Amino acid sequence: MPNAFAPRGAIEKPKDRKKVLRRLWSYLGRYKWMVAAALVLTVASNFFALIGPKLSGEAIDAIGSAPGKADFSAVFYYCFLMLVFYLLSALLSYLLSVLMIRLSQKVVFQMREDLFGRLVILPVRFFDSHQAGDIISRFSYDVDTVNASLSNDLLQIATSVITVAGSFMMMLQISPLLLLVFVVTIPVSIFFTRYMVRKVRPLFHRRSVKLGELNGFVEEIISGQKTIKAYHQEATMIGRFDRKNKEAVDAYYNADYYGSMTGPSVNFINNLSLALIGIFGALLFLNGNIMLGSLSAFVLYSRKFSGPINEIANIISELQSACAAAERIFRLIDEEPEAADPPGAGVLSDVEGEASMEHISFGYTPERTIIHHLNLYAAPGSLVAIVGPTGAGKTTLINLLMRFYDPDGGQILLDGRDIQTVTRSSLRLSYAMVLQDTWLFNGTVFENIAYGKKDATLEDVERVAKAAKIHSYISKLPKGYDTVLNEDGMNISQGQKQLLTIARAMLLDAKMLILDEATSNVDTRTELQIQEAMRALMRGKTCFVIAHRLSTIQNADTILVVQNGEVVEQGNHQELMKRDGVYSGLYRSQFE
Repeated sequence: MPNAFAPRGAIEKPKDRKKVLRRLWSYLGRYKWMVAAALVLTVASNFFALIGPKLSGEAIDAIGSAPGKADFSAVFYYCFLMLVFYLLSALLSYLLSVLMIRLSQKVVFQMREDLFGRLVILPVRFFDSHQAGDIISRFSYDVDTVNASLSNDLLQIATSVITVAGSFMMMLQISPLLLLVFVVTIPVSIFFTRYMVRKVRPLFHRRSVKLGELNGFVEEIISGQKTIKAYHQEATMIGRFDRKNKEAVDAYYNADYYGSMTGPSVNFINNLSLALIGIFGALLFLNGNIMLGSLSAFVLYSRKFSGPINEIANIISELQSACAAAERIFRLIDEEPEAADPPGAGVLSDVEGEASMEHISFGYTPERTIIHHLNLYAAPGSLVAIVGPTGAGKTTLINLLMRFYDPDGGQILLDGRDIQTVTRSSLRLSYAMVLQDTWLFNGTVFENIAYGKKDATLEDVERVAKAAKIHSYISKLPKGYDTVLNEDGMNISQGQKQLLTIARAMLLDAKMLILDEATSNVDTRTELQIQEAMRALMRGKTCFVIAHRLSTIQNADTILVVQNGEVVEQGNHQELMKRDGVYSGLYRSQFE
């Protein structure tokens, strides 16, 4: 499966436009009655509009070629019919526009739903290797671009095709000889337009890529504002943004510049055809081969004939942009989801909490292995602390336990069962997890704590909030547990956010718990209180704790010291201190 996102700075080759259009049609095909109604309205609206020039020619012929011979009753009759037909055409065009807007909304709704549905089943590896801003741009810019194309460009093309075909038939009826003018001008328009399409298509794809990169960079800057200010790197970030911004602007300029050349060039060719029609039409009129009204009608039809061709050329750039956007959307939708559970995969139930890793090897990339033949054992109900220097592989062990990644070698057992033989959902539901990077959503305090347990009561939430030492703070909020938190909990402190996520994990009825630097954002006194409360609350559960502050894990049943992807020491605090090895060195470095 091709990668859904281009590497930074890369220009991907344009893909199969026909395939993209077929995918778009598959969305439109879900609303066949709306498409059929749109087709009927398009044909009817253009039919009434095409009658107008014919009636105009009849009115001119009714006036007569000499003064005093005009048949004004016929003139007014034809003018009245023109008014009626044009009003009907305008009304049907309005109804068509409303219908196309509704149709495009339904398509965009389904497209965003498919995008999000795919996003939530993608593996963690995907999010570790792609920018959040670049992904978000597909939900916003790319989908909006497709929406604009469906509601405007698609309708315009359908109208243009019918207008061109109808005008051609009417001109053929009036004077086949004058049609020879288009034998020269139309091929020139077609060849020039095809040339510009091939030139412009990759430019619009590059424009979408550069916008995604810019969005990703801005997202990084916004999330890192405190660090940027603390290190006085505002000028550096402005310089980097300027470079990204210039790349995006240049990509926009190149795409729009060459895209905008198409319309005026084709318009010049069409005006040339009009001039030729005027010259040859005058000669035919002087020779009595055509009536003045018929010549006038032919000129009007020639404008209707060439005008849509010009309009099609004008929206070529927008169609290229829409195709590039749709391609990016479909490539994300086509990304491989997390591997399905094997046939016959079992469901974990009544988990005791015995976990072990046997000869585990793993690397995030094939060329760099970071875990080497690691062995680990956690008895049911034990507290296992994992310590070691940065980059030793502590968090990687958690990723493997939860099957966010699968090992390259060895096996992981839970209650004696290979975790690759059980469903991922039942495996992950066996764990409650608290990460260093807290995540809260826009909702009430109650909803955030009860997130993982749908049937939780207020009493349940209050119980775990008291255990996590956050109940007194919540009680002082304006609406208590009904207080609405801003997105990502930005209206409370980092430490309070951490306490809320700890309370959330406490509420889950899981036999195993993972704490990845979970108390790193609270003060020492609160941390000790949390440790005491959690020991009482989680009695009988297997707990994995990753900690840099070694004072918090002195009471752990087992401490695993990980270095260079291997467990180099194992034991409790007293045993490891007596060995005077890696652990004792880490401990003394924090307290001496």
